[in-house]
Amino acid sequence: MIQIDDKEKQAEEKRFLNKRAIICVLILLVIFCGFACRLFMWQIVEGKDYSKLADTSTAYTVTTDATRGEILDRNGKGLAVNRTGYRIVLDKLYIDEDKLDDTITSLIKLLKIRKEEWIDKLPIKISNGKFKFKTSKKDEIKVLKSKDYLNLNDSDSAETCMRLLLERYKIDVKKYRTRQALRNIASVRYNMERMWYSNTNPYIFAEGISSDMLAIVSENMQSVSGVEIQTYLTRYNPKGKIAPHILGSLGSITKEEYDKKKEEGKEYGLNDSIGKFGLELSYEDQLKGTGGERIVQKNADGKVTKVVESVNAKPGNTLYLTLDSKLQKVANDALKKEVNAARNYGQSRGDGVGADCHTGAVVMLNVKDFSVLAASSYPTFDLNKYSKYGKYYVKLSTDKYSPIYNRAFVGSFAPGSVFKPCVAAAALQENIIDEGTFITCTRVYDHYPTNPVKCLGTHGSIGVRTAITKSCNYYFAETGRRLGIDTMYLYAEKFGLGEKTGVEIEESNGILAGRDSKTWQEGNTVQAAIGQSDNAFTPVQLATYTATIANNGKRYRTHLIKEIKNYERTKTVFKYNTKKPEVEDTCGVSKYNLSVVQSAMRNVVVDPGGTAYSVFGNYSVPVAAKTGTAENAGSDHTVFICYAPYDKPKVAIAVVLEHGAQGRYSMNVAKALLDEYFKLNKKKKVEETSAPPSNDYDNDYNENNDSEDYNDYNENNEYSEYN
Repeated sequence: MIQIDDKEKQAEEKRFLNKRAIICVLILLVIFCGFACRLFMWQIVEGKDYSKLADTSTAYTVTTDATRGEILDRNGKGLAVNRTGYRIVLDKLYIDEDKLDDTITSLIKLLKIRKEEWIDKLPIKISNGKFKFKTSKKDEIKVLKSKDYLNLNDSDSAETCMRLLLERYKIDVKKYRTRQALRNIASVRYNMERMWYSNTNPYIFAEGISSDMLAIVSENMQSVSGVEIQTYLTRYNPKGKIAPHILGSLGSITKEEYDKKKEEGKEYGLNDSIGKFGLELSYEDQLKGTGGERIVQKNADGKVTKVVESVNAKPGNTLYLTLDSKLQKVANDALKKEVNAARNYGQSRGDGVGADCHTGAVVMLNVKDFSVLAASSYPTFDLNKYSKYGKYYVKLSTDKYSPIYNRAFVGSFAPGSVFKPCVAAAALQENIIDEGTFITCTRVYDHYPTNPVKCLGTHGSIGVRTAITKSCNYYFAETGRRLGIDTMYLYAEKFGLGEKTGVEIEESNGILAGRDSKTWQEGNTVQAAIGQSDNAFTPVQLATYTATIANNGKRYRTHLIKEIKNYERTKTVFKYNTKKPEVEDTCGVSKYNLSVVQSAMRNVVVDPGGTAYSVFGNYSVPVAAKTGTAENAGSDHTVFICYAPYDKPKVAIAVVLEHGAQGRYSMNVAKALLDEYFKLNKKKKVEETSAPPSNDYDNDYNENNDSEDYNDYNENNEYSEYN
């Protein structure tokens, strides 16, 4: 009886446990079903809503600026360096978008307190109470009306543009009642759109603000979120007038430039600056550096919760140029002085010959490796003022004498008689003439009656040395005829004429008569042989040609870069091998034949009948040279080439004074450079004072001893600062 009861009890307990297990399983199934339903609701039913929420609770990667590499002269003197500036930035990650227009209005009012500028590129002004286009901003007007923005016709008015801008940006016309206030807000909003203002791309509202303005903005905008005062490195040229054509400038990156760099796989920010010309452009990849990355995280309420610097920026490299700042300044000063002297002399003459001399250029090379020691174009400009793209830039752009034009590397000029050494070398090498070949000069060479060549004198029977010394047109007209134009230009190419020199910034090819002429007659050859016809070469080509003669016919690549180092200047990235310069070509003339030409160029200086004797006849350093005069509309151009010392050449120089008329002025430019290079002025001072010469660079060339008004030019033929 007892045993039966125990079995029933055990069976009852087993049934209870089974029921409890089933209940637990059912409860778990219900819970999992609940989770599944909730997950279905989140992902499928409410997915779009939660996706929007996730967008406001995400991280943004913001690119930080990279420090740009600097540009120094051969001795480490700063030419394009970095200095700290201040700018006002609107950051979308922090700003209250509902109050954006109020923020813009407040900032503009604050900047007006100290008459400081904000970035204003809208090509619309207010005139007589109406919106009018700025007639000087045709390109900007075209962009505004393009399909990317307002999609208007060319005939649509500024009033129509403004109405559409106010609608586009939902600007409250009733709140901001004045036309000026509406115009200002529209300008900023339009530029924000053009500069792709976004969470990852803050907008630069104003750059280059003063420290006083910094304090005013900081004090008055403390409670306004999204307005930041940032420090940044801005480009500065300690001597802005020393070599602006070579250094070049920076400017805001355009959409086309941005897209091109993106295609090339190069990272640029939408607010970045980029090189526009000169070395800033050609060495952009070396100078720019790499930006860093900053990760900014915002929560669902739009508040920034975390900022992490994930990648540090890497600065660009530093360029050491072959230029010598002191020589460059001497070149600038000498060009100013001699251009003015030539013009003043022309104005004092009854016939006015030379009165139209306003421009010129000079290039000085190191014969050892064809490095550019100085290269100046006149008139020139202040790179610091130019970079602001204001009234100064407009004046430069409209000046009829084109100060921005790089005459030293891009300008092509008829060489005149400085071409004769090339013709002589070619004729000697081709056995057209030899040292014993005499030609009788009767003043007028008329083998081709339609192309007569007049000589400056009647030289009688002369050989090649005397022909170069006295610059006899008759001799070279006949020699050129015998040589032929095809052979003539082939040798000219080997000397570097009509060929790019290899210099690292923009340069022209020049023009070689015959080779590049559109039409040609046999009689043109005699004009080409005396440096006329279509011949036109750049000063840097003429300097390269001269250095090739001095270097016994071996032509190296002309260059501006001496060395490239990292930003800290602790590691060399590139260094030009001066012991093994890059050979571009050889002139193809034997050493002996070339020596005939070289000795004749020496006679140009030392022979009392030589065309350079008046300036260099008693010069303490032996010089070899050739003068040239080229006919043009107006007064003749004067050209001068030389190298020194004659026996062991170190430097070669080419000078062109447009409409200079009198050769002594171009010779004086070269003489000033040789004086500085060989320290002849210091030696004179030592003799006069019996004091040792100063080796202190800063004493010789400092901020208080620059006399830099030589670079600025206006239409009244007076040289003064642009305002």
